[in-house]
Amino acid sequence: MQKQFEAIRQRIARDESNAAFTKLGYQPLFTAGEKARIVVVGHAPGRKTQELGIPWQDASGLKLMDWLGVTEEQFRDTRQFAQLPMDFYYQGKGKSGDNPPRKGFAPRWHPLLLKLMPEVRLFVLIGAYAQAYYLGDRRQRNLTETVRAYANYLPGFFPLVHPSPLNFRWQGKNPWFEQEVLPALKTSVRAALAD
Repeated sequence: MQKQFEAIRQRIARDESNAAFTKLGYQPLFTAGEKARIVVVGHAPGRKTQELGIPWQDASGLKLMDWLGVTEEQFRDTRQFAQLPMDFYYQGKGKSGDNPPRKGFAPRWHPLLLKLMPEVRLFVLIGAYAQAYYLGDRRQRNLTETVRAYANYLPGFFPLVHPSPLNFRWQGKNPWFEQEVLPALKTSVRAALAD
């Protein structure tokens, strides 16, 4: 089965729309495994993680693992977790942070990969783009309200804000996130990983 994931990776790398990234030596940055129980869907790789070729290999990744209540070994185990960002390539800097993932990328590639992962029980949706794609009209009017209404999307989906250390102001204004949401997230993760 791992050969099928790698075949898709090569298709993505050879796709004309990704030629500029392939020329830079970048591989499509995602992880997947046929036994994965949880799929983490973020925005797109950051510059550092793209260059390292390891998803969430930064301060945000460490914070995310803490929020999930898992070790790095668990997080990197494709029998437990898959990481499918909304775009598998770093899109460069924009006016306020990184540029958005390309439209149409996730709808084209996510279904092919998810078809090979029949045991997925939980999607952790980080940020507005992931939530827009997977929750659609079920979202609340903004990211904060969607995250606060996390229970509406269980057991299959869990919306989150980005775990960037730069999000400390948002967390300071929303103490309910640490008090209510993170314990519920850890419970959902444990349930999804349980045999």
